[in-house]
Amino acid sequence: MASLQSSCRLRFLFGFYWISAALFYVLFNAVTGQIRYSIPEEMKKGSPIGYIAQDLGLDLRRLRSGRARIVTGESIQYTELKVDKGILVVNERIDREQLCGDLASCSFSLEIILENPMELYPVTIEVLDVNDHSPVFKKTDIILEISESANLGARFVLDSAEDPDVGVNGLQNYVLTPNENFVLKQHVNPDGSKYAEIVVQKQLDREELPHLSLRLVAVDGGTPQRSGTVNIHIKVLDVNDNAPVFTQSVYEATVTENAAAGTQVLTINATDADSGTNGHIIYSISNAKSNIAELLSIDPYSGVLSVSGSIDFEKDKKYELRIDAKDQGGLTDSSKVVIEVIDVNDNAPIINVMSFTSPLSEDSPPGTTIGIINVKDLDSGDNGKVSCTIEGNIPFKIKSNLRNYYTLTTDSVLDRETVSEYNITVSATDSGVPPLSTKKKFHLKISDINDNAPVFLQNIYTAFIRENNPPGTSVITLSAKDLDEKQHARISYTLEHITFAGLPISEYVSVNAESGLIEAVRSFDYEQIKELGFIVKAQDGGSPPLSSNVTVKILIQDQNDNPPQVLYPVQTGGSAVAEMVPRSADVGYLVTKVVAVDVDSGQNAWLSYKLQKATDRALFEVGLQNGEIRTIRQVTDKDAVKQRLTVIVEDNGQPCRSATVIVNVALADSFPEVLSEFTDFPHDKEYNDNLTFYLVLALAVVSFLFITCLVVIISVKIYRWRQSRILYHSSLPVIPYYPPRYSDTLGTGTLPHVYNYEVCRTTDSRKNDVKFGRDGSQNVLIMDPSSSGTMHRMQSEKSILDEPDSPLEVGYT
Repeated sequence: MASLQSSCRLRFLFGFYWISAALFYVLFNAVTGQIRYSIPEEMKKGSPIGYIAQDLGLDLRRLRSGRARIVTGESIQYTELKVDKGILVVNERIDREQLCGDLASCSFSLEIILENPMELYPVTIEVLDVNDHSPVFKKTDIILEISESANLGARFVLDSAEDPDVGVNGLQNYVLTPNENFVLKQHVNPDGSKYAEIVVQKQLDREELPHLSLRLVAVDGGTPQRSGTVNIHIKVLDVNDNAPVFTQSVYEATVTENAAAGTQVLTINATDADSGTNGHIIYSISNAKSNIAELLSIDPYSGVLSVSGSIDFEKDKKYELRIDAKDQGGLTDSSKVVIEVIDVNDNAPIINVMSFTSPLSEDSPPGTTIGIINVKDLDSGDNGKVSCTIEGNIPFKIKSNLRNYYTLTTDSVLDRETVSEYNITVSATDSGVPPLSTKKKFHLKISDINDNAPVFLQNIYTAFIRENNPPGTSVITLSAKDLDEKQHARISYTLEHITFAGLPISEYVSVNAESGLIEAVRSFDYEQIKELGFIVKAQDGGSPPLSSNVTVKILIQDQNDNPPQVLYPVQTGGSAVAEMVPRSADVGYLVTKVVAVDVDSGQNAWLSYKLQKATDRALFEVGLQNGEIRTIRQVTDKDAVKQRLTVIVEDNGQPCRSATVIVNVALADSFPEVLSEFTDFPHDKEYNDNLTFYLVLALAVVSFLFITCLVVIISVKIYRWRQSRILYHSSLPVIPYYPPRYSDTLGTGTLPHVYNYEVCRTTDSRKNDVKFGRDGSQNVLIMDPSSSGTMHRMQSEKSILDEPDSPLEVGYT
């Protein structure tokens, strides 16, 4: 019961000691601005180490938003960060001896990394030793052969015990079982390790005591205390009065790490004054740690110390061991050997990626951090000095802000349209000879922003379309390109809101928002619209959207859809217009000129004139280009007075369109000669039909009035009605006025005459008074069949050429 209470008390004091030590370190480091925790080894998984969020002055929201995580350079993750609680806990079993070996102070470092913005907090965790190992001897039995003639005070070194624990928990003391012949002496090596030797305090007597058994106990200073035991068997030998003697008490040598097995380090030499078998010396390594025994070996006869294992400077920088020289009589001597390990550049730098951001927006300013790396080199001195560079000419740079930490940043403005992704190679090179290097590749993608407006392939688009097109006809497809990608490069086309001829442009054309196809909304008429200009906008799908405009011109192409129109001579429904040609006219006499126009353009408006029918085709001809009607022979008395010519006017379009005009020609020297001929012109059939209809209607009305009214009233009404009808039917035909000097489309065939008409007639007689014009003037006869032979005279006045605005003069007699 007392033992149980003592054990509980010791555990309580032990736990209180660790808690106090951890609290002291946290409080001390918080003041100095560094985070350092002290914990005992062998803590259970999940055991709390410290409230890291509180110690760093961070709240839990910052830990979650910054995606806080632990980064270490070790292969084993000893700790874990509970982000939701802000606590640092044990993640894996921590064995101080495995982590640090026999170092007095054991600790490991880690970094807490947060993002947005990026922050780095170094944390050091010291692992405190607990007494979890007992001292252990390499052998269970130590066999010694000691001559009986060994002098008082002769020393015999014993194998040391090893305790992986450090400090008070390490090996503290050796205890030898009580005896009369030997006393125990303890010594401390420069590295702090302890070893024991037995010293003869009473002369041995082989005959009295040939064998002696002792027990050596190694005790540590931990709580509870642990110990290890080895049995010592001493065989007393016969007299050998000279012990071996080393030439040096301490041997020093150097060895290069990674030296091949069998490489000689140094030669140990001892001498023995005895002769024979008593002077034969055997060398052996004693009191060496287990790792040294695996790395070094000694030839027992020559004393050559050589390499037997892998020498690694990064594990052990110095080896200390003892060499025993023993003769055949059992006398021994020992010497100390110190071997320094020379470092070679056998470790390339190690690159650990702490953080890397990809993709990166192309509008990131220069100096934007894209990654943090940690570079370590296990070598020392110049072999462990590392420099980092970026290969190639790319817009990035690397710089060091903390020891062994490098920041990868942008060095200039990025443009995804120029380079959409980068392969960044970071090279870490040490300063050894020859230098060793390590490369790490990073693949960085550049994300797009809407920084490019759509661009049309042409500055101005020109298209052609034939008139009379059906609605929906495709005119032209516009194309614009956007150097951005995805939604930023999705282009839509729209019409700018403008008006044309008082109507919005959308009444004329439409544009497909996706393809840029422009279609005609209505049918175009060249004679009304010859050219249509408007603006199309191309807009991308970015936010905010970018756009550009382009001018589109649509030229309407003419089609031959209008026949020629005859301006002169004018065709009237009830009157016959006759051109008078004197019989004395010479060959080539200009009878008249047919004037026509075509509202089409180009070759569709090129007009040609042909004589289709004629009373005498051998008498007249028509100019192909100018429409002039001329005589081609001399007029004779045999030629009929009345000549009827049919002239056809054709354009040059495909298909050809035409118009016809009838020209009446009178061959006479005076008007009376042709009066009788032209009064016999038949009335227009349509006009006669209308006249008959009105006469029948009038007869019915008169009959009705005759029945209902008195005879006298009926007679008066009939007389008045007849008088009004006579005046109505005697109206003159209307001859339109044409502008002077009208030119046809070929620039020929101009009719440079303005015609005035002077009419002389009576109201109740069939005789007419006709006034003739001057000699050399051109005369035109107009006969009105409805007025019983009334004849009109047209006289060309040359003086009117100078007065284009002179009005039409009409007179009655």
